[in-house]
Amino acid sequence: MAINTGLPAAFLERMEQLLGEEFPDFLASYPRKRTYGLRVNISKITPEAFEQICPFEIRPIPWIRGGYFYNEDVRPSLCPLYRAGLYYLQDPGAMIPASLLPVEDGDRVLDLCAAPGGKATALAAKLGGTGLLAANDISSTRAKALLRNLELFGNVNTLVLNEDPEKLAEQFEGTFDKILLDAPCSGEGMFRKDPSLASDWSPEKSAALSRLQKKLIHLAAKMLRPGGMLLYSTCTFSTEEDEEVVSDLLRADPGFRLVSPEWYDGFACGIPDSTGTPGLEKCVRIYPHRMESEGQFAALLQKAPDSRVLPDEPEAGNAFITAGQEERSGRPSRKKRTRTEQKKDTGKRDSRPEALRHITSFFEEIGLRTLSGQEFRADTLEIRGDRAYYVPAPVPGFRGLTFLRNGLYLGDLKKNRFEPSQALALALRPGDASSCITLSVSDERLNAYLSGSPVFIAPEETPVSSGWCLLCAGPYPLAFGKLVNGQLKNKIPAGWRTLSPQ
Repeated sequence: MAINTGLPAAFLERMEQLLGEEFPDFLASYPRKRTYGLRVNISKITPEAFEQICPFEIRPIPWIRGGYFYNEDVRPSLCPLYRAGLYYLQDPGAMIPASLLPVEDGDRVLDLCAAPGGKATALAAKLGGTGLLAANDISSTRAKALLRNLELFGNVNTLVLNEDPEKLAEQFEGTFDKILLDAPCSGEGMFRKDPSLASDWSPEKSAALSRLQKKLIHLAAKMLRPGGMLLYSTCTFSTEEDEEVVSDLLRADPGFRLVSPEWYDGFACGIPDSTGTPGLEKCVRIYPHRMESEGQFAALLQKAPDSRVLPDEPEAGNAFITAGQEERSGRPSRKKRTRTEQKKDTGKRDSRPEALRHITSFFEEIGLRTLSGQEFRADTLEIRGDRAYYVPAPVPGFRGLTFLRNGLYLGDLKKNRFEPSQALALALRPGDASSCITLSVSDERLNAYLSGSPVFIAPEETPVSSGWCLLCAGPYPLAFGKLVNGQLKNKIPAGWRTLSPQ
């Protein structure tokens, strides 16, 4: 039976050569409807608990713990639980790469090409508030979207960078325990999901991307500690962008070897290349005719423990520092400062004790017991300009690098007061604070508040009569507000507000 996919003939010819007798099944998958998935934020809620409170129909994704299919007619981004950072919307196949990287508590993890944040949020959730996640994207626009998603997930130990990977490799050699490189690719695995991608496809583009990918994987390898693990992934079927890239690293650096990841029945093995590189069958290929997902490729590699070992405490050029030593933009200013500016800066540096008093006063007002389930450490508080940050994890030195965030943005210091950030609200967990207004997930006041409106709160719904409160969807923190005469004044920043559902 002929199936008109609208795909380039050269692409189809190559896929027929790759798949052989499976090719008709591959073709038959294109007219089928795509699948929709979400992944639970396991740092905030268990999959079992999420199943009990999810207000729409879901069914488990068998290859991802905490992954679920949902129906096409559902709009889960309008649910308050989404705005509380309890789940991320992601293609079921795209969840696989981060799941295959064996992140452990305390690891230093790098997501090299991280935007928009699907894989980065999964890695951060695996860390569970320990270690460090450095998430980078070379595009400033995409890096901002990455930051938003990481803040939505309530991550505290995070460094968000907007830098050229080559520059990162100069400063972070031998730094990270685990690295995920989801490389820019031709996107062949997404043709079914977005047919417009096929119109931009060509063999020449694939060849050019392969050269970029080989450069990126060598840079990633340089930043990995001896014994560390690197997960290389794409959303394409091209062997030139997949196995050949992995093979290029293996042939250039014998200190690396492929590792067999945890296997799922629907996975397909990697394809041998012309060089005879051993172990490529340990790579994972995801095809839409084998699994309810779009196409993916993943390869898990490990660096030999006896590779050239850097000192455990890096030297001055790569020292572990706190971010207060840098400008807020991430780039040290070389402009000569006027006396007025110097005096102003000195005043801000000297204001730390006063800032701590204002922040402590706010914490006492909301009854803060813990932050992200852990004791708040005042010694990791940093004041940069009029903003307060919480930096609980030691961060590798990044002088001269552009970064958007280091640690958790707590809020702004105003005259004689502290204004909390939305990131702080989302970093809190059930039980972290006592001054909470808890509304049902189905309560329409939550959507009204998320869109920027104040809402009325009955006396029996609040533990306090006035002042700062934490609004929660069920027990899950959503946003701060200020209670005045029974009305919760809206304190969600404009950039975080949503339009009311139509």
